[in-house]
Formats: sequence, C-alpha cells, structure tokens
Amino acid sequence: MTVEKTNTGFSAYAVDYPIFTTGQSVPELINRAYEAIEFYFEEENLDIEPKSVGFEIDFKQFFKYYKVINAKFLAEKIGMNPTLLSQYVSGTKKPSAKQTEKILSGIHQIGQELSGINLLQTA
Repeated sequence: MTVEKTNTGFSAYAVDYPIFTTGQSVPELINRAYEAIEFYFEEENLDIEPKSVGFEIDFKQFFKYYKVINAKFLAEKIGMNPTLLSQYVSGTKKPSAKQTEKILSGIHQIGQELSGINLLQTA
C-alpha cells in the first residue's frame, strides 16, 4: 500500500485494488489498512496474511514523519554523500533502485541496533 502524508494525518491506498484508508498517525493508519484489506478480501472470499502486505512511503514524507532520523548522519553511516541523500529527501533527485536499497538497508540496520539496546537505570 502506498502511504502519503495529508493535512490531517496519513492516507494509504492499494494500487491494484479499491482499498483506501486514513489515520491520524502511522500506527493507526496501518491498523486501519489491515482492517480495510481484510474487509475487501473477505468479500472476495480470500484470506490475506498481514505479512504479505507491504507499505511504501517516499523519501520526503518518510524523513518528514521520522524527524528523529537525521539524513546527514544516516548518509555518513551508510557511506553515502550527505548532499546526495539530501537531494533524494527533498525530491530534487530520484535514487536508483540500488541506492534506495542501500538507504533502506541502513535504516533497517539502525532499527535493529536500537531494538537491541537497553538503557541503564542510574540512581
């Protein structure tokens, strides 16, 4: 499903099916999208596994929503020119499939690193 930022939150739609939903946050949008997909395919007498549903968002909207991810530092971490990544984020240049995969892989790596960290409690 394609995800877009709107003035009131987010929207998601399927390119190949008449499925569309909205949400004020990304988690709400994803939950509603699963409900909409389930409803549509239930009417078609088909079962769809949630893992088979993918969500896509463009660079500009991704970095606008996930402001905690700094494009300059991400570029440095994945060995990419920060100016080039900035151009992808702003939409002035479009990344190749290879560059997109490199960026996404870096984002996933950071997510895995963060999910494995525990903070110490200090007195």
